[in-house]
This record gives sequence, C-alpha cells and structure tokens, in this order.
Amino acid sequence: MARPGENWVCQSCGTAARKWSGRCEACGAWNSMVEEAGAQALPGGLDPKARKKGRGPEFADLRGGEAPPPRLPSGIEEFDRVAGGGLVPGSALLVGGDPGIGKSTILLQVAAALARAGRLCAYISGEEAVGQVRLRAGRLGLGDAPVRLLAETGLGEIFAALDGLGRPDVVIIDSIQTMFAENIESAPGTVSQVRAVAGELVRYAKKKGVTVILVGHVTKDGQIAGPRVVEHMVDTVLYFEGERSHQFRILRAVKNRFGPTDEIGVFEMTGGGLAQVANPSAVFLGERQEDVSGTVVFAGIEGSRPLLVEIQALVAPSALGTPRRAVIGWDSGRLAMVMAVLEARCGIAFGPRDVYLNVAGGLRIVEPGADLAVAAALVSAMVDVALPRNMVVFGEIGLTGEVRPVTQTEARLKEAAKLGFDQALVPAGGAKRATSAGITDISRLADMVHRLVGEGVGAAGGHPPRNR
Repeated sequence: MARPGENWVCQSCGTAARKWSGRCEACGAWNSMVEEAGAQALPGGLDPKARKKGRGPEFADLRGGEAPPPRLPSGIEEFDRVAGGGLVPGSALLVGGDPGIGKSTILLQVAAALARAGRLCAYISGEEAVGQVRLRAGRLGLGDAPVRLLAETGLGEIFAALDGLGRPDVVIIDSIQTMFAENIESAPGTVSQVRAVAGELVRYAKKKGVTVILVGHVTKDGQIAGPRVVEHMVDTVLYFEGERSHQFRILRAVKNRFGPTDEIGVFEMTGGGLAQVANPSAVFLGERQEDVSGTVVFAGIEGSRPLLVEIQALVAPSALGTPRRAVIGWDSGRLAMVMAVLEARCGIAFGPRDVYLNVAGGLRIVEPGADLAVAAALVSAMVDVALPRNMVVFGEIGLTGEVRPVTQTEARLKEAAKLGFDQALVPAGGAKRATSAGITDISRLADMVHRLVGEGVGAAGGHPPRNR
C-alpha cells in the first residue's frame, strides 16, 4: 500500500496512480511510472478554508470595446507569419522539434532582431553556458545584438534575475525540460516539474504582459516531451519539421489563439543560420527533372499559403515475400488506402511490387487533397508513362473511387499559373474558377487512370508496365 503523500506518475502521459505498475493503464507505456512527491497544498486563493469574506469576482459581457491584442513584429517575416502576424504581449509560445533541427538558432535570431529594434529581450539557457551562446551568436553574425543572456535552471533564481532586469518584452526559455521549481521534489524534466514550471512561466507572462517563448524537446514519436497539459496551457504551439539531411526547415503552427493554425514558414539552413525562403514553391521544384515517370506536382494549401511540391513514386519488382511500402513525407495509412482503391476500382495491382513514395524537399503533407496526386504518381510509375511537365494535380479520393473537391481551388490554380503550369487535373464540382483549356475535371479515379494508360486497364492484373 502506498504511503500517504506519495504518487506514481507516468512520464509519458502524466497519469497519477497510488501504486507502481509496470504498464500505464492510461497510455499503455511500459516502465514509465516514476515516484514523485504528493500534491502540494492549494494556494490561499483556491483553498475554501482560506477564502476571505466579501464580494467575489464579477462576470463581464461578451461585448467589449477592447482593441485587438497588439503585435510585436520580430523582423523575420516567416516567423511572424506562423505566429499570426507577430508576437502578442502577455502570451506564451511553445516551440518543439527534433534535436539539431534549429530551434535555438531561430529563437536566437528572433531575440537579436527584436533587441536591435529596441526591445528588451532575455535569453535564458538551461543547456548551454553563456560562453557557448556567445560563440553561436558570433557564428550567426549576431554578436553585436544587445540580448541579455543568463545560464540558469532554478525557477526562483530566474524570476529574481528578471525582476532585477525590469520588465522585458520577450523572455526565451531554452528549454522547459531543464528548468526546475524548488518546491517540487522531483528531478528536472519529470511530469511534475514540467507542469509546475510551465504553469509559473505562463502566469508570469499574463501578469507582467511579457511574451514568454518556451523550447520543448520531442520524443521519438515526434511529440513534445512531458504532459500534453503544457500544450493546453500555452497560447501557441509551433513545431519545427524537416530532415536534418535536407537544408529546408518547416515551422508549422499546430495551435494559435491569435492566428490561423497549420500556417507554415519555410527556412533554409545556411552557414549564417536560418534564412527565409520567400518563394517556397519555386525552391521545392527547383531540381525537378523532365519527362520522368512517377513524378507529379501537387498544388497544396498550407495554412493560408498555396504551395507547390513534387511527389515522387517508384514501383519496382520485389525480391521479398512481403513487398515493401516505404513513405517519406506522407501518411503511410493513406497510401495503403489509395493503393487499395486503385486495385479495387481501377484494376491496378501493386501486390508483388515494392512501392516507394517521397515528398521532395523534406516537406510533410497532411491534407487529403494530395490523394489524387499520389494516385497519379503511382500509376505513372507503374506503367512508366510520364505526366506533362506543366501539369498540377490535386483532389481527394473516396473509397468508392470518386474524386472529391477540395478547398481553395482558385488559389491553387493561381499559384500554379504564376510558376508556368498551364495544365491541371482537378476534381469536378469544385469552386468557381475561370475557364481554361488546360484544366481537366476528374469525377472518378478511373478517368485519371484511363488518361494515363488508355482503356486497356484490366480488372485482374492491371496494365502491364513498360520498360520493366
């Protein structure tokens, strides 16, 4: 039986239990239960016995004459786009990403840009010494920026240093997993510490009107380490995406109380730090080859920005009993669904062949509008027929083989026309758009297959690939 005041807390999901168990009953994680101190006494304002007599707080009307929250532009347009137009005073942001992806680099650049604009910025590092931060700033050409640096992990010492600094405009904490509150009897990075430190920092941001930016480590599954309650406490959650082998980095907003979600900013990793990419579509298509089967240009929407990206597919004979299905940049489950629809509704059989799918440039696509482009790339690779180089494809595929309309058709076509694409395979019945001879409406997936391989598609084995 557990002793009073003791809890076993899952370090994966934050679930508390009164006794140890090898497997968390909430999330199913093994060996994740760690003994932590029991709950602290409630603050005076929350303890019913300590409430003072008198009039309580009053409710306000939904109507109000307050102006929208002011924005604090960082000077980095791609970062401001993802943040919803700039930083909001009194808000808390959480930035996550894989190790080495560029979290500390972009935040140091943001702090330097704000400091050069006359803002008081504090950069607090729990992982590096002040000298190490200075060396990195020197490599990035930011050594002359008046950013205030501090290497500390104790929350009490951090607040004391901030009080001595005055009222900063922006405070950057790198990272939340290294900080600890002195009144919590557990190691830094545990669920109790992360939750308590994040709560105190968010409370400080709201009380002082300071923008607090937290850096969060991620787990092997790509989720920010620690309890998910931290993501609920902050106002904005940003994720850095991209492969470290690629030079491009994608900063995506997955939560934003002051702007649109799923907005992205595109950066290129250079020797001088992260550089903004003004025209991502042109960059992602810069190394595209001509007349190659299995390649399709997808016109997608990321947040409010239309984006063109190349989808590559390769279908090859398999020497294994179970053929491989490898996917980079897209959902593997959705690839299995598209392949099943192609086989059941169009007679294209992939069974004895390996299938590889890649989104060029390191971008990860999450919208279902890429279904038709993926299907076109798979069929093109299967029959060894290249699609026209100046064609874009987009549309959602249903299980019955129909092609469904997607949002913002006109914006997708307009972005494609800017880059010289004058042909398109689009779903029928989409938004109203200007009539063009190069636009082909597709209502069934079989229409697209017949366009590529003709009418000789067999229901049993599919069209035989050429030059195999």
